[in-house]
Amino acid sequence: MERLVFQADRRKEQFIRGLEVEKILAGDRRAMARAISAVEDGTPEGHQLVKELFPHSGKASVIGVTGSPGVGKSTLVEKLAADFRLNGERVGIVAVDPTSPFSGGAILGDRIRMQSLFADDGVYIRSMATRGHLGGLAVSAQDVVTVLDAAGCGVVLIETVGVGQDEVEIARHADVTVLVLIPGMGDDVQTFKAGVMEIADIYVINKADRPGVERVEQELRAMLAISPRRSDWSPPLIRTVATQGEGIQELRAALSQFRAFAEKNALRLRRREQSRARLLETVRQRLLEKVLGQLPAEALDAYADDLASHRRDPHSVAEELLKKVDLRKTIS
Repeated sequence: MERLVFQADRRKEQFIRGLEVEKILAGDRRAMARAISAVEDGTPEGHQLVKELFPHSGKASVIGVTGSPGVGKSTLVEKLAADFRLNGERVGIVAVDPTSPFSGGAILGDRIRMQSLFADDGVYIRSMATRGHLGGLAVSAQDVVTVLDAAGCGVVLIETVGVGQDEVEIARHADVTVLVLIPGMGDDVQTFKAGVMEIADIYVINKADRPGVERVEQELRAMLAISPRRSDWSPPLIRTVATQGEGIQELRAALSQFRAFAEKNALRLRRREQSRARLLETVRQRLLEKVLGQLPAEALDAYADDLASHRRDPHSVAEELLKKVDLRKTIS
């Protein structure tokens, strides 16, 4: 009897999940919201949905927008999304906000800053917290992109936190990376940290109506002339005033040009590198979850006390911890 009940529940679960997948593929916003929440929370249901949606993804153009806080990334993304909509594209936006190290919460302010897009059913905006992830992107960000992609978003815009050199991680998620700068940030050359120069495919100087825009452009061109590049693509410099919508069409044209270049040259290789990084990160995360699931909280507290008092070193503790873990359970 119990077996029959279990089988009935399983069939019901499979039916509901299948129905949910169909709704997501049809672009149902409520189903998309539930799926993204499950993915962010790392639930088994979320993992299963990604498994079933993944074969239906891979068609969207994923655009990463990064830069320091205050450069106007949200406004630029808002205007760019509106321009894509004028050309009939469905747009997904993943706006990543920093997480408080104390409360674990996030402001998720992009829901406020992009109000002009909320009445458009062709735009889906999702704010995500970094949840303490050092790169400024939540580990589940790519799974969220998979959901939006499978739901029919032809363009997915990822707006990062903007916390400095860690922003190079956006290149592992996006097909094209846009670095946003503004005049008047002091010694502008200092904003170009090692690594940041190499990850950008397009440079945007926003708030170009401010004094000093020529200086920023000159310094940027000088640095581009001596910086190593990953391909033969020559990154364009686009001036914008996002609040007025100026330069948005030029930016969109540059994105189209890069897409055409990448499809002929490096897009397949870039996506393979991204897939490799995604696989390794997923394995790392799942292994960590299973290892921690086998250890009681008090054991971790005891190890932490040993480290804090310098009675033991972290490498020895890690080796001991791994010896206690049943790897057969971990990889099953």
